[in-house]
Amino acid sequence: GWPRRCRPFAEGFCVELQGRWHLSSALVLRWFQGHLQRCLGAVRYRLQERCRVSLVSCPGHPPTLHILPCSDYVCCHISMAVRLIPAIPLGDALYLTALPPEGLPATPAREALWGLNASRQEQRLLAWLKEQAPASSCHLKCLQIMKGLRDLRRQGLEEPFSSQWGRVLSSYVLKTALFSLLLQGPLEAWDERFLVDRLEDLVLYLRDCLRKQVLMHFFLGNTSLPEAVALPRFLKEAAPVNLLAAFDRPTLDLAAFQLLYTWSQAPHLIRTYSRPRYLRPVPTP
Repeated sequence: GWPRRCRPFAEGFCVELQGRWHLSSALVLRWFQGHLQRCLGAVRYRLQERCRVSLVSCPGHPPTLHILPCSDYVCCHISMAVRLIPAIPLGDALYLTALPPEGLPATPAREALWGLNASRQEQRLLAWLKEQAPASSCHLKCLQIMKGLRDLRRQGLEEPFSSQWGRVLSSYVLKTALFSLLLQGPLEAWDERFLVDRLEDLVLYLRDCLRKQVLMHFFLGNTSLPEAVALPRFLKEAAPVNLLAAFDRPTLDLAAFQLLYTWSQAPHLIRTYSRPRYLRPVPTP
């Protein structure tokens, strides 16, 4: 009977699914954005001599705060973009985040979905990898290059697959694939001199995951993690989650094909789509 007793809260923040009320991430995000706009109006005047502040808000995306310092020095004219995401603490450094699925139609079932943020556990894993892997390990560089190639390839794709490509190979999917691959083989093989080989291994591993339509969440229900990476009980006992379950086979097959094509055409993509200032100059003969 609480929805009747707390009707303003239920109507403002909850959705009803099969007779039960659930906290809506979409409604919480909308309420959060409204408060951000009012707060920004209160502080913008104070900050106008030091920086210019603006808030960008798009449907299906968390609000982003853009900050541009005001300075006479050219080196200080570097803008900063900060995503502002409302979160609910679960304890043990775990949070539920209001991040609605991108590009999907809004339904009550999707509005009731919340993201799980386990960044503290990721930091523990990365700290353990730093201790175990060679000092010149290239695993983080591999992740950066894969993200860059994904973004470059997206510029040459047409809608609707361009958006699907970004969702299938989201940053979290790439990171999950990298973590899974790291624990499969000797960490000595990730020395920087093997960068190209490890990149190819990551591409082929992702291709296999896309073809099989399976890439399991790295922390939820994963019983093969190193003991040094202590996980909260909530994560250990959770049911395993397939990160690719929301995509149909044709989409994943096409993504697998485009992934291999992207890898084979990586030098050409970099030359075609990268900004000139990011390209290394060719030495004069």
